[in-house]
Amino acid sequence: MLKKLYYCKLSAHSKLEERLTALSRLLPVLNFKSRIKQNYKVGIKTHFGDENNDTHIAPELIKVVVNHIKNLHALPFITETSTLYSGSLQNAIQHLILAHKHGFSYGSLGAPIIMADGLMGNTEIKVEIPGIKYKSVNIARDAVLADALVIISHPTGHILTGLGAALKNLGMGLSSRKGKMKQHSSIKPYINSTKCVNCQVCMKWCPVDAIVEKENVAYIIEEKCVGCGECISLCKYDAVRFNWGVQSEDIQKRIAEYALGAVQNKKDKCFYINVMTDMTRECDCMNIKQKPMIDDLGILGGFDPVAIDQATLDLTRKYNKTDLGRLSEPKLDPTVQLDHAEKIGLGSRSYELIEI
Repeated sequence: MLKKLYYCKLSAHSKLEERLTALSRLLPVLNFKSRIKQNYKVGIKTHFGDENNDTHIAPELIKVVVNHIKNLHALPFITETSTLYSGSLQNAIQHLILAHKHGFSYGSLGAPIIMADGLMGNTEIKVEIPGIKYKSVNIARDAVLADALVIISHPTGHILTGLGAALKNLGMGLSSRKGKMKQHSSIKPYINSTKCVNCQVCMKWCPVDAIVEKENVAYIIEEKCVGCGECISLCKYDAVRFNWGVQSEDIQKRIAEYALGAVQNKKDKCFYINVMTDMTRECDCMNIKQKPMIDDLGILGGFDPVAIDQATLDLTRKYNKTDLGRLSEPKLDPTVQLDHAEKIGLGSRSYELIEI
């Protein structure tokens, strides 16, 4: 059976008011009351953007979802997890300060923000899954304890996976610090010394100080590297390399299995919304200001994370030379995560698109 997805188009350079109208039209069609009951604790997973990021989903859109859930007499809360690497998002205190700076607060949203992985990112529950790579995964505790989830994702390109959307928002976004480490552990970048000009930009931006100067070129200390990929993105000389095919495929599969773990106890109580606006080459967790790569397309909604990410790729391909993932990273195949997620029973790549 084809999974139903609902799609509300936007103009190429949509403004906030148009986006708010589109989301307000989409939510009733998703029939939240069929899956959310009175007094359900409903986690709304989104991303607040890193320090210099301004293309993340606007808090005003999140508030529309909050109000919709409140009308069902349920208890919404905004939830996130801290990053594996150091910076403005590395723990609950700094993360919440940045969220407030970007307009996310109880006052602006009408719902509390609860960091699902606790103060330091290590509050977790081990969840058993029917995976291929994992038999259990480390998921942020309060994501598991929530009665239902609304996953609001901002599709972007991604240096390691090609596409970052609903699956990444689930798998990486709702794992604990230990879970993030396990997913990233397959990424081992290295320096091609013949291309390195010792500009030291990667040394400056490495969040864990794993890059040093050695023999007048950059050198990555493998034991300290957390596999975040920031150095790969920042290098202008193509000197930072990794095994694009094997390692990207591996992390995509790991993300898919963690995504399964995040919803394992509530598959029938999850909603997925992909806001296809301001789509950039890098994800919102990059601490840089970015320009959109392609025009705005619209807002997708449904009940299947695999189908919604497949539709996101298909729609971006329909209106561009190729899909968002390959526009971002031509060397990568962003469908690996979708294929693997389908294989382990998280969802289906087959869907019916219904325009509203």
